[in-house]
Amino acid sequence: MAKKFDFITLGGVTEDITFYTKEGEIIYNKEDILKQKLIAFEYGAKLRIDRSYSTFGGGAANAAVCLASLGFNVAAMVAIGDDNRGLSIVNNFKKKEVKSNLIQKVKNIESGFSLLLVGQSNEHVVFSNRAANKRLSIKAKEIKQLDSAKWIYITSLSGAWRDVLHNAFKTKARIAWNPGHIQLHAGFRVIGKYLKRTNVLTVNKDEAIELVVTNPKYKNKDCKFLNNIQNLLRVLREYGTEIVVVTNGRFGADAYDGKSFYHQDIIKERKRLDTTGVGDAFGSTFVAGLEMFKGNIQKAMKLSALNTASVISMQGAQNGLLTKRGILQKM
Repeated sequence: MAKKFDFITLGGVTEDITFYTKEGEIIYNKEDILKQKLIAFEYGAKLRIDRSYSTFGGGAANAAVCLASLGFNVAAMVAIGDDNRGLSIVNNFKKKEVKSNLIQKVKNIESGFSLLLVGQSNEHVVFSNRAANKRLSIKAKEIKQLDSAKWIYITSLSGAWRDVLHNAFKTKARIAWNPGHIQLHAGFRVIGKYLKRTNVLTVNKDEAIELVVTNPKYKNKDCKFLNNIQNLLRVLREYGTEIVVVTNGRFGADAYDGKSFYHQDIIKERKRLDTTGVGDAFGSTFVAGLEMFKGNIQKAMKLSALNTASVISMQGAQNGLLTKRGILQKM
């Protein structure tokens, strides 16, 4: 039976207000493996902003726009407020050819937004107001809607996220999951049962470490073990996921399907403007690549590296996303 959608993305949508400053200092923290790199500002100081931008973001929105740009039929299941920001979000989806009929509009609450602080090295810290995103709901009607897709791409969830996650995993569709901070912080005890139902899990190295150490079996492992990407991949794959992908910044990305390890170096970007949305671009492009290349993991990883290099070279999480024609020309 033909599916109505190739992908439905599930999670957050925001307006992103990004500001750049050179006032911060990077601090390397050897005391906490989960907080290895910090950015600090003088207490009580008034800091200069060099430049600022307003764009659209949120994990589900970024993934949806990415997948639609690559030629797939995509809908976003997100929650917005009944406000001007929400209207702008819907208009952006329409402009990017993402179906908006599954969007949930919530009265008497504002749409989500994020403030993104970008430092000298172009790495960022995000201050997120989830707002209407907390009101996303998945019940019988929405489960049926999710069943109309070949893939569900789940991103960061908030609010009653345990109910949303529990019901989302009732779908018959294949599931790609890029869990958010709240889900990772809840740990293996809470989200472990969903990993065995997950077809593709994508996390960065720090997130992978967090998910590994919340399992009592691995909580006492030393830094040497936890900093080894293949160890992380083995443990996460052991949880039952079909394919595990771990991104690692300038060191590229690695994947494991239980049989072989795969590595992809970064592809040098034309210029490095903004790392916002890189994880969303990599994860969603990877799943798109599995569809485009009939399950070829190495080709899917190269596709992801190409798209993330393009995203980094432009302002915002969505503006640099490549089209199907554009990305295949680079392959």
